[in-house]
Amino acid sequence: MEIKDFYKQFCEEGFDENGILNHFRVTASPDFNFAYDVVDKIAEMEPNRRAMIWTNEHGEEKVFTFKDISDYSTKAANLFASQGIKKGDTVLLILKRNYQFWFSILGLHKLGAITVPATNLLTTKDLIYRIKSASIKAIVCTCQCNVHAYIDEAEKALGVNLIKFSAMGHFDGYINFDEEIEKQPATMERVPVLNTDGMLMYFTSGTTGQPKMVLHGYQYPLAHIITAVHWHNVEPDGIHLTLAETGWGKAVWGKLYGQWLAGTCVFVYDFDKFVPTDVLHMIEKYRITTFCAPPTIFRFFIKEGISNYDLSSLHYVTIAGEALNEEVFKKFKDITGLSLMEGFGQTETTLTIANLHGSQVKPGSMGRPSPLYDVDLVDEDGNTVGDGEVGEIIVRSRREDHHPGMFLCYYRDEENTANAWRGGYYHTGDTAYRDEDGYFWYVGRTDDIIKSSGYRIGPFEVESVLMEHPAVLECAVTGTPDPIRGQVVKATIVLTSKYMPSEELKKEIQNFVKKTTAPYKYPRVVEFVDSLPKTISGKIRRVEIAQRDREKAKNQQ
Repeated sequence: MEIKDFYKQFCEEGFDENGILNHFRVTASPDFNFAYDVVDKIAEMEPNRRAMIWTNEHGEEKVFTFKDISDYSTKAANLFASQGIKKGDTVLLILKRNYQFWFSILGLHKLGAITVPATNLLTTKDLIYRIKSASIKAIVCTCQCNVHAYIDEAEKALGVNLIKFSAMGHFDGYINFDEEIEKQPATMERVPVLNTDGMLMYFTSGTTGQPKMVLHGYQYPLAHIITAVHWHNVEPDGIHLTLAETGWGKAVWGKLYGQWLAGTCVFVYDFDKFVPTDVLHMIEKYRITTFCAPPTIFRFFIKEGISNYDLSSLHYVTIAGEALNEEVFKKFKDITGLSLMEGFGQTETTLTIANLHGSQVKPGSMGRPSPLYDVDLVDEDGNTVGDGEVGEIIVRSRREDHHPGMFLCYYRDEENTANAWRGGYYHTGDTAYRDEDGYFWYVGRTDDIIKSSGYRIGPFEVESVLMEHPAVLECAVTGTPDPIRGQVVKATIVLTSKYMPSEELKKEIQNFVKKTTAPYKYPRVVEFVDSLPKTISGKIRRVEIAQRDREKAKNQQ
């Protein structure tokens, strides 16, 4: 079997007359385990095939083959087992972009334990919530920040004794992961699992309340074949870069599962602060072939003089996570000749809607539904909406079907799980409209929809327009109470350094929106602020702004 065909043993594919994927079905056995059945198998087939190039801000570099990853993940499994970690235990990984993350997550997969990735930005309060909610048994943390101090405080506050490992250095009271892993054997007996067993768990961003625990099973990685092969368009001998830090779900989307199923080398640049010129230099130096990042990154690239770098190795670029400014799309294509291929998914799913390889792009559109899912747009009564009408994005799939790519449940939260899967399908909580060609256009979260004088207005499209104004650095669009219209559109804006708040600037921004989009969408209320409320993952908490305005209006009555 050639490496380019390796992933095909786990799925069925079909294509339309234009070569675009239009049929996909997972066919793997119910005891599939990515660590054994992908990493270890490729290590047997091609032990010297590159799996990862890792480098950091200091110029250190390591290249790992699939044989290296296979051996180190088994050693990690044996190290964890030696400390009493077993199938079903929950283990928190706070490893930034350290290469030990890959050893650890695969080692936990081999044990049948549940991996809980997290960012190093967590504080004591965040860790207390996570450790308690998920019954965390062990933590592997990086020494390249002070997160261990928060871990120790959380451990003390909860009165628990965690098994603690340190990587990239050593802390008192922690097992030295890097030293101890070298003492472990690179062989082990396979631990049996089923696709309905918990494998990977993420805490959601918590934009509307406390973070929920999203639990995925062992077939989850196979749904990322579409992510890597048909969206990222990776190649077995290419090098793929996704910028995400390992604490976020996007990391396994772009730095692990689909890429290694396709036999591709992942590139990991281990940095603390994003510096656009540094990333451009990495793309140029290492001859990156495929790249994925949020649209904001490309705005920075253009601002920093992208044309000064040799990006000729890049042949495909994908985006997700936020609004795409059409001007950014055009400028990037003018400079590189490449289209930015957008996609949409959630922590609870894999790639759900996308401009798959071979698609004609409509800048700003998420694309069309992935053939893995039966996606629709419905109104509040569950009826399919017509073209051009806003509806909630849903996936027609029952929870008990254990559809590959869909989460198993919100861990220990039957109420929210039942609410998400109500009516015979999964509710994403996101809204969009569909055009006559079947392309989906994002509108906003269902909770964020503004209802003003009979109009339904999504914040996303208004924010997209606002971001085109040179005075706007960041913005959040919400509905604020109004005695006549019920709600009116409000824009809460952080200004760029060259602008100062004024009534004249408010009017200028309002008129700018009126001229750029439908006049009824313009913000009748504009507030300038120094910063916007955000979650720990950097997502704007519109709900906090709206709640503050509701309380203010109530007090004025």
